[in-house]
Amino acid sequence: MDISQNSSASAANANGGITQTNDQDESKQNLNHVINSIDKTLGLLHQLHLTVSSFNVASQLPLLQRVNSLVTELDTMQRLADNCNIQVPMEVVNLIDEGKNPDEFNRDVINSCIAKNQITKGKTDQFKGLRRHLLEELDQAFPNEVEAYREIRATSAAESKRLAQAQSILPNGDVKVKAEH
Repeated sequence: MDISQNSSASAANANGGITQTNDQDESKQNLNHVINSIDKTLGLLHQLHLTVSSFNVASQLPLLQRVNSLVTELDTMQRLADNCNIQVPMEVVNLIDEGKNPDEFNRDVINSCIAKNQITKGKTDQFKGLRRHLLEELDQAFPNEVEAYREIRATSAAESKRLAQAQSILPNGDVKVKAEH
């Protein structure tokens, strides 16, 4: 991002605007430039392979030109890649090095998340059961106090819901953000 874009982004943020969509568009554009450079590099490598495989003295100049083109394109690709902020987990790189499909990493991460989610859900359900059981026991021993507790909880929940709606906060605590048009 150059200085004029940076200052306009700061001004937009100072005015309460959202520049996330502009950043996303710029990031996608940078990524597309890198992808195009990769495609061009692959084409140059193919041409270089053809030149080397049928090498003779007369093809020395085209070979040098193609090597120079490849070096130039690799330099361009590096400069373009510096504008991209892409983080690839080392596990994915290792899978590719091993000749495996990187989608295996995604599948393993998703399966791990599902397993952890099930464990967490089980714990949550157990705590809900414990709470319910404790309330039943307390209700038998202290019915007046439990009734007061339930009224306080209901009032508090209603107040929290009203405040959340007034502040455009979602039930999970996130804030609604209107997209800039």
